[in-house]
Amino acid sequence: MKFKLDENFGTRTQQTFRAAGHDVQTIRDQGLQGCSDQHLYKASCSERCCLVTLDLDFADITRFPPVQASGIVVIRSPRNPTLALLEQLVQQFLQALTQMPVEGRLWVVEIGRIRIHQSESEEGS
Repeated sequence: MKFKLDENFGTRTQQTFRAAGHDVQTIRDQGLQGCSDQHLYKASCSERCCLVTLDLDFADITRFPPVQASGIVVIRSPRNPTLALLEQLVQQFLQALTQMPVEGRLWVVEIGRIRIHQSESEEGS
């Protein structure tokens, strides 16, 4: 699967995704650091990459509809998380990804749980 890591993730997280067999780029790799959230969302959609971020703004499904994306994953951590905690949350996400697809959905990854927003058409099936 293709992932785009927001600028708040570094090379260790990128390596973790690659070790799990995923194609992953960072915002820095693509020279997009500092771009607007809307620009980042559109770039992720057009490249068919799942966006992984710490930015809670991306949990706003009215501004960033997950159904138009290859997935949006918001890693929600407490203030000033340790590197070990961030790595734990990323691993929790990657493990869950083996059980359920993220395409077209918003996943909010928290300690010990993942909240998944799916479209109304999926909820009815």
